[in-house]
Amino acid sequence: MYKVGSFLEKDVAKLVAFMQAHPFAVLIGTHQNVPFATQVPLQIKKDGDTVKLIGHVMRKTDHHYAFMANENVLALFHGAHAYVSASVYENPASASTWNYSSVQAKGKIKLLGNEETMIAIKELTEQYETKDSPAAFHQMSAKYINQHLKAIVGFEITLTSLEGVFKLSQNHSRTNRESIVQHLSQSDDRQAQEVAKQMKGDL
Repeated sequence: MYKVGSFLEKDVAKLVAFMQAHPFAVLIGTHQNVPFATQVPLQIKKDGDTVKLIGHVMRKTDHHYAFMANENVLALFHGAHAYVSASVYENPASASTWNYSSVQAKGKIKLLGNEETMIAIKELTEQYETKDSPAAFHQMSAKYINQHLKAIVGFEITLTSLEGVFKLSQNHSRTNRESIVQHLSQSDDRQAQEVAKQMKGDL
């Protein structure tokens, strides 16, 4: 992680809110010094000072075996990002850059049993489906659920470290930042527009 003081975010509440707003994360584990990664939707839960990530993966995959072998994992959460051209700076003969928001969450993973895995799937589904949706959890038959549970395993990660970098040109003058916001706001790239929105909120 690019740990420059002006970009670091240490407020746990803000970091948790960011993860909750961007729950589709890259989860990384290692087995015999080889890294394995998978993209997974996660539930982020905070209980007092403890933050936990809940999710599930397919069984008998490289990442499943890695999680079985080594409890230490890293989850990467990404927000909007955009190229920032120095052409919009007060002094355009400068280095261009890339603005982005990212949170790294390290922790210990615990694989769950069938009952706990079913609860994790139920809670995740109910987070995104309305009660009257034909795809709601209660619309699925017990037979269907049990068949699919055989192919997946839930997990719970208790975080031991939480770090965030929100790199939004904080190290630039207000004039430069306002110019960057104007430039990104006019872009056709939705991510650039989102970065501009974030930067504008900090001005």
